[in-house]
Amino acid sequence: MLDTLKEYFSFPFVRYAFVVGLLIALCSSLLGVTLVLKRFSFIGDGLSHVAFGAMAVAAVVGLTDRMIIIIPVTVIAAVLLLRTGQNTKIKGDAAVAMISVGALAIGYMLMNRFPTSSNISADVCSTLFGSTSILTLKRSDVLMCVIMAVIVIAVFVLFYNKIFSVTFDENFSRATGIPVNKYNLLIAVITALIIVLAMNLVGSLLISALIIFPALSAMRLFKSFKGVILCSAVISVICAAVGIILSILYSTPVGSTIVIADMSVFFLFWIISAFTGRNKT
Repeated sequence: MLDTLKEYFSFPFVRYAFVVGLLIALCSSLLGVTLVLKRFSFIGDGLSHVAFGAMAVAAVVGLTDRMIIIIPVTVIAAVLLLRTGQNTKIKGDAAVAMISVGALAIGYMLMNRFPTSSNISADVCSTLFGSTSILTLKRSDVLMCVIMAVIVIAVFVLFYNKIFSVTFDENFSRATGIPVNKYNLLIAVITALIIVLAMNLVGSLLISALIIFPALSAMRLFKSFKGVILCSAVISVICAAVGIILSILYSTPVGSTIVIADMSVFFLFWIISAFTGRNKT
């Protein structure tokens, strides 16, 4: 087994995929804690569907660099979700569902009516559940992920107190002079960028798992905000590493394997919390 892994990791594209996978998992876990606590757990699911629709538009238009459309559209959708979710008539979960389903339907309709290949089902399936594109990453893609990871970590370190306050009590934050809307916008934009990067790793339908499971697992054992964030980051990175390694050894889908690893850790932590009584406090 070690010899097999050593052989695979001798290839640059495998090392690139491993590094990108760990960085995306780290960023997703940090954002996940805030999104779960703010009751926006499924914003990742909604934005991933928006990115899928934007990707379909880029494919129909024939753009070689699809990120030119995908990133701006996803960022705009993140801002709209934030604004619409604050509307008293359309709550956050309804806004996510509305934009998510609409974008998914439009994207599939465009791919069906204007096919770019002879196997539409395979294209849609690989986009929704992850594809082999994670193994075709270039050094520039890795560099972009490294820069994004540094930005996300820097945001959480520099604005930790502000993010903590905005996450738990927006009204109190406003009363103390914190520009809540600006910090919510910052979180939404970073989330949109991470979602776009994560599409190559786990696919559109599985992105929410990278956001939700590590945070929920950490909350089983830790009660402090800092403890949950640190534990969530460790869980997410370890599960991503295990998932990628297992997918290499047993030829399983990368995205699904990582999600199953996250689910296994969640159930393990749930059992531990049940026996220790931490989930009752």
